[in-house]
Amino acid sequence: MESCTSDEFFQALNHAEQTFKKMENYLRHNQLCDVVLVAGDRRIPAHRLVLSSVSDYFAAMFTNDVREARQEEIKMEGVEPKALWALVQYAYTGRLELKEDNIECLLSTACLLQLSQVVEACCKFLMKQLHPSNCLGIRSFADAQGCTDLHKVAHNYTMENFMEVIRNQEFLLLPATEIAKLLASDDMNIPNEETILNALLTWVRHDLEQRRKDLSKLLAYIRLPLLAPQFLADMENNALFRDDIECQKLIMEAMKYHLLPERRPMLQSPRTKPRKSTVGVLFAVGGMDATKGATSIEKYELRTNTWTPVANMNGRRLQFGVAVLDDKLYVVGGRDGLKTLNTVECYNPRSKTWSVMPPMSTHRHGLGVAVLEGPMYAVGGHDGWSYLNTVERWDPQARQWNFVASMSTPRSTVGVAILNGKLYAVGGRDGSSCLKSVECFDPHTNKWTLCAQMSKRRGGVGVTTWNGFLYAIGGHDAPASNLTSRLSDCVERYDPKTDMWTAVASMSISRDAVGVCLLGDKLYAVGGYDGQTYLNTVESYDPQTNEWTQV
Repeated sequence: MESCTSDEFFQALNHAEQTFKKMENYLRHNQLCDVVLVAGDRRIPAHRLVLSSVSDYFAAMFTNDVREARQEEIKMEGVEPKALWALVQYAYTGRLELKEDNIECLLSTACLLQLSQVVEACCKFLMKQLHPSNCLGIRSFADAQGCTDLHKVAHNYTMENFMEVIRNQEFLLLPATEIAKLLASDDMNIPNEETILNALLTWVRHDLEQRRKDLSKLLAYIRLPLLAPQFLADMENNALFRDDIECQKLIMEAMKYHLLPERRPMLQSPRTKPRKSTVGVLFAVGGMDATKGATSIEKYELRTNTWTPVANMNGRRLQFGVAVLDDKLYVVGGRDGLKTLNTVECYNPRSKTWSVMPPMSTHRHGLGVAVLEGPMYAVGGHDGWSYLNTVERWDPQARQWNFVASMSTPRSTVGVAILNGKLYAVGGRDGSSCLKSVECFDPHTNKWTLCAQMSKRRGGVGVTTWNGFLYAIGGHDAPASNLTSRLSDCVERYDPKTDMWTAVASMSISRDAVGVCLLGDKLYAVGGYDGQTYLNTVESYDPQTNEWTQV
């Protein structure tokens, strides 16, 4: 028979807490202390063991074979005595008071002593304190301390609230090198480039004698070609710029950009690339989804790189046309799943309201819609019975639709775009097949003229323009009986000066019925159909590098 022995473990509650309380008591009474930290005129006795167990800095100092390991007194160079005492107490208690007037000292000392939890707590405290009047200071402080998270948050805060930041004293006191870094950024939240120029001028005038010499260097970061011509003319007469040859060169470069629009592709530079917040927003309207017709509208903002829901249409529409006129979004025609529509509705993003507009004369789905010199055109499509070559024009002043000259060919799922004061109708289907042909409408003669054909037949093609070129993107090429046979990832570019089409880089995937538009200096291809599924992916094309990138 075995003897019964039972083992027990005893676990004292709050053992660590009790022990540290005792150690803190020894600290208060200066007992068993084995080191003195000297900061400025203050002497702080402490226990090496306690300091080493909390701070990696002290652990390295006291456990390695360095001179300090044996020294009774250790000089802490450039450390604020109050902050050091607070952090030594923290080593014993785990408690620390964070206040606005001590936070920067605490943070820099905690960085030195490698107290990562304290560093994190100080950074969180500073994030809560961010304000347009202090964010620049917090940002550069975080940079100096190597606190990457705080730097990132302060930087994003600065960019988000840039309009307020430039009105504050901190901005006016920045050195030229810091101003240059800010002006170089694409991410500031501003309505237009003029804002940035005015901020720079305010900064220069704050200390004109000293800062005058930096003006041309800093002006090079302003996207002058994107300013209004009137603004540039006023700049040329401004005494600040008149005497500075480098400033004059930059103003001339911008003037050329306005005077010679046909040379713009050759005049591209970092100054012609718009900042993200100034390019406007991209709306994706309706489309196909699991319910066979989405009514939702989403918007994409380049600066934040995000899609957000905006509104819903008043009913289901497929194959409708959409355009922007007077900062309002017009949704034209389409079909609701049963019948083809002639109705038009208009969304105002400012007031977030819909209004019903007068209907077109013709019911149309698969139409193309574009705005040319004020009026809006509804081009081609299908009325439920036949393919259409007719075109109607909406006159915003008279608030009515009128017919203009018809195209030479009926076109449904046609791509339309405006280039050099003319309306282009590209590809589409005419009932028997998809079309290669392209025609263009001159509103002053009310005539359509045929242009060079594309190399590929395309229905459901997306069309947009950039710097004097027309781009035809994606689509399908198939007889009516077999829509899935050939979908297109290919992209062609039309040059009206030579009346020629050239192939450029293809998209990453085929997209039929793709939504296409220009946002800033890139073309965006949104959604579409790849033969199996309706897509929610987006890619953008940079005409200068001839490359597509996922967005």
